[in-house]
Order: sequence, then C-alpha cells, then structure tokens
Amino acid sequence: MSAAAITVVARWQPAPDALGEVLELCAQMRRQSLEEPGCLGYEAYQSLDEPRSVLLVERYRDEAALEAHKQSAHYRALVVERVLPLLAEREVDILRAHAPL
Repeated sequence: MSAAAITVVARWQPAPDALGEVLELCAQMRRQSLEEPGCLGYEAYQSLDEPRSVLLVERYRDEAALEAHKQSAHYRALVVERVLPLLAEREVDILRAHAPL
C-alpha cells in the first residue's frame, strides 16, 4: 500500500423522493467519518444544475485509512445498508495524490 493521500469522489443520484433522506444520511456520515484518525476531509455537495445529484469528496491519509473507513461500523450501517438502496445511480473514483509535475 502507498503512503500517498487518497481522495474519493463519489457521484450519487438518489431515486426519486429519496434526496432528503440521502442528504440527512450524508450529514451523519460526514460527522462520524471526520472522527476517524485517517480521514482528512469529508464534504458533500448538491448540484445547482441537477438538484437530485450529490457529489462527495473524501480525503484519507492513505489506502489503509480508506480501507479502515470502508470497514467501519458507521460506513456499513449508513452507506451500505441505508444509502445504497436509495440510489438510482452511483459512480466512485478513487484517486491517489501525486507530486506536481
């Protein structure tokens, strides 16, 4: 595993009538994720052009911190069990930071 910082960019499209619940769960997830020692940042955005579209930008110290996040009880309870069933579409990019060229 690399020691480079990891950024996760997730694009969520909640099912019709699920946006409010998804945003509420995002707020809970953000609070709990920011308490993780390896989480460097966790932000949720709602698109102005497509109000049902949610963008998450998460930063982790390294791949081990991201894996710890994915194994956490709050991730499983909030995202896996509650958010994922509410999504019509989901796209996730995992990016590794590199030194400037």
